[in-house]
Amino acid sequence: MAYCTQTDLEHALPEGNLIALTDDEGAGDVVAERVTEAIASADAEIDGYCAGRYSVPFATVPALIKKCSVDIAIYNLYSRTMEQIPDTRAARYKDAVRLLEKIAEGLIELPPDAAAAGSVHEVSFSGPGRLFTRDKLKGF
Repeated sequence: MAYCTQTDLEHALPEGNLIALTDDEGAGDVVAERVTEAIASADAEIDGYCAGRYSVPFATVPALIKKCSVDIAIYNLYSRTMEQIPDTRAARYKDAVRLLEKIAEGLIELPPDAAAAGSVHEVSFSGPGRLFTRDKLKGF
């Protein structure tokens, strides 16, 4: 499951920008395959940062991850079509990466819903019975 959708990108961009960023052929429509590729690339980048602390891909997408996915996917679309990426988009990309770095370092925690899938760690030991019990060591 993708962390954001084409609709999310449409809401984050001024009207017509998504067409301009994906329609290399000049048909006047959004090319969904290019949007999907940009989102998949963004999600892979996010998973790379989060894999050390969380089970990825996320079953329930936290709002922070969705925001990062939108910003990185839009940056990916701009970077495939323009030599000069708008400053606001470059800044949002850098902010998203900094946020992901903080998540990876454990400085920012994702909500328990997201962590639940990846935070279930269990350790068990087995072996012979205790050689020195409390009763045997009582006098020492």
